[in-house]
Amino acid sequence: MQAAIDILDEEGDAGLTFRALAARLATGSGAIYWHVADKDELLAAATDQVIVRFEPQDVERLSPQEAIRALSQGVFDAIDSHPWAGAQLSGNPFQYAVLRILEGLGTQVVALGVPERGRFNAATALLSFMLGLAAQYAVASRHFRDASDRATALRAVAAKWVELDPEQHPFIHHVAPLLPEHDDREQFMAGIDLILAGIDTSR
Repeated sequence: MQAAIDILDEEGDAGLTFRALAARLATGSGAIYWHVADKDELLAAATDQVIVRFEPQDVERLSPQEAIRALSQGVFDAIDSHPWAGAQLSGNPFQYAVLRILEGLGTQVVALGVPERGRFNAATALLSFMLGLAAQYAVASRHFRDASDRATALRAVAAKWVELDPEQHPFIHHVAPLLPEHDDREQFMAGIDLILAGIDTSR
């Protein structure tokens, strides 16, 4: 798994082949097939390992809200460190890594005291927001090599936004200057807090 993760970090999904992995491990492809059936299973297992590494510890010491924030930060940091994992999470929402996240969220939603009829909606609202982040990072990883690429691209987007008719797009004009410099992690956690506030109100 670690060798697969290393290849994915260096070369992305396209670089991970059983031949490349066998060469990295100095073994034959047959030895790898003994452990995983195909590339999809290998990607799912690598994604799950990445998520596990960023899971918060000692969540029982946290309040449910704090535990959800900690889990959310862990998912963000996992995807930020391994953008290919974003593509895997968003591309296959039924893989075990996603179920692991949902279980963690659902446990805390129950602890919040959300009525049974609202638990699924509350937990999946949080999960869907996270998978939206995952999809964003998957796209960004294909277009931006590093932070400077991202900033340059966002400045170009903001410049196009400013060219729009301000009477038809007043909000876009208002937020255009914020786009190039905004902090992704801060914005993501603000979204989690908004969902938590909504859950608290509905509760």
